[in-house]
Amino acid sequence: MGGTEMAEHHTTAPAELGAPMDYAEHEKTYAGFAGLVKWATVVLVALMIAMAFGFFAGGSFFRDRCRRMEMSGMALLN
Repeated sequence: MGGTEMAEHHTTAPAELGAPMDYAEHEKTYAGFAGLVKWATVVLVALMIAMAFGFFAGGSFFRDRCRRMEMSGMALLN
């Protein structure tokens, strides 16, 4: 105990490497993932641009719509 003994290593059996890799399926999955990331990035950038436009434009688009709804008798919150 407390010495420098190491665990025993048994190398009598060959290493298990698993099944051979299906490269066509791997490339198909990677292409799908890359496409998903690309379009998610495009959507998020468009959303951020729209949010920045709303912030710097004073949000008048939504404010005007809410005022029109209130004036017509439709309440947003009861």
